[in-house]
Amino acid sequence: MAQKVILVDDLDHSEGDDVARREFPLLNRTFAIDLSDANHQRLSEALAFIEEVLENAREVKQASRSKKAADTSPRLRGYTLTDVREWAREQGLDVPARGKMADEVIEQFIAAHPDASTEDAAEDAAAEAAVAEAAEKVAEQAAPRAEATAGV
Repeated sequence: MAQKVILVDDLDHSEGDDVARREFPLLNRTFAIDLSDANHQRLSEALAFIEEVLENAREVKQASRSKKAADTSPRLRGYTLTDVREWAREQGLDVPARGKMADEVIEQFIAAHPDASTEDAAEDAAAEAAVAEAAEKVAEQAAPRAEATAGV
């Protein structure tokens, strides 16, 4: 049994022998639509007009979002700034709901919570401990020499 395919114009929904699938490029993409010869002519004219407009127009770039300033506040070990804010409010301190926390408030929080020392402070403390240990070893090595020279 034979079947007959009837194409319908996608714009005016008319049927006819002149309706065909028409492909057209636009904005670096290819589109397809079923059009009669008359509507295909209208599309061609519209595309020519758009092409002329685009040749005389200039592209508008999206405004870029400003980059957030680098967070220079010290990082807390095991605590968040939300924890600091809650603690500060309990202490009666005035703190912002969002944004950068005052260094004084963070320092007070660290003083109240020694385990919250910043990573930088922990690294500084480790470096100071290493220097103190090295100085102690030098002092131990120098002590017998000092005793020997004192006895001369």
